[in-house]
Amino acid sequence: MDKDTLISFIKKNSTAKSQVIEMIAAHFQEREFVKNEFFLLEGKVSTDYLFLVEGFMRAFTHNTIGNEVTTGFYSKNRVVFEVSSFFMHTKSDENIQAITDCKGFCLNFEQLNRLFHAIPEFREFGRAILVMEFASFKQRALSLINKSAEERYEELINANSEIFRYAQLKHIASYLGITDSSLSRIRRDFAKKRVKK
Repeated sequence: MDKDTLISFIKKNSTAKSQVIEMIAAHFQEREFVKNEFFLLEGKVSTDYLFLVEGFMRAFTHNTIGNEVTTGFYSKNRVVFEVSSFFMHTKSDENIQAITDCKGFCLNFEQLNRLFHAIPEFREFGRAILVMEFASFKQRALSLINKSAEERYEELINANSEIFRYAQLKHIASYLGITDSSLSRIRRDFAKKRVKK
């Protein structure tokens, strides 16, 4: 698997010159996950920083009565890691699981830290990714407060329709903070609106 996609991603999110980007990319190691394999298990420390080239992953935790609640989805061209566990070296409250076969490139914490200290452009890249992830998390948290379930569904389908190809509907429903039956109703209503247009 070549690193062209990884190199393009770093280039898009930094001002580093091509030679520096290729030097950064050289430190990433190829990783593969089969469907249902875990990238991270709840109770373990997140030690890997993955750039996902192919496939789809889901992050989830458990509520107080033991039910799974989806906290995030990762599609290709995304960085996958559990931020607080990775940087604070604490046990993760989340699981991250491949829901299709996946391929990507990975750094461990020590490698990433060395690159941060050695290459200013990589620090800039790392900050850009953290800002994007924080903004996305903040928008999601706010949408659960100030947007209707229908609005959240429409945002999700417009932003990442791939989710509906790969994820189970019950996982999408829990991500949206609604029941399975509510999601079914919203999908029917949304489909009718699109037909009318």
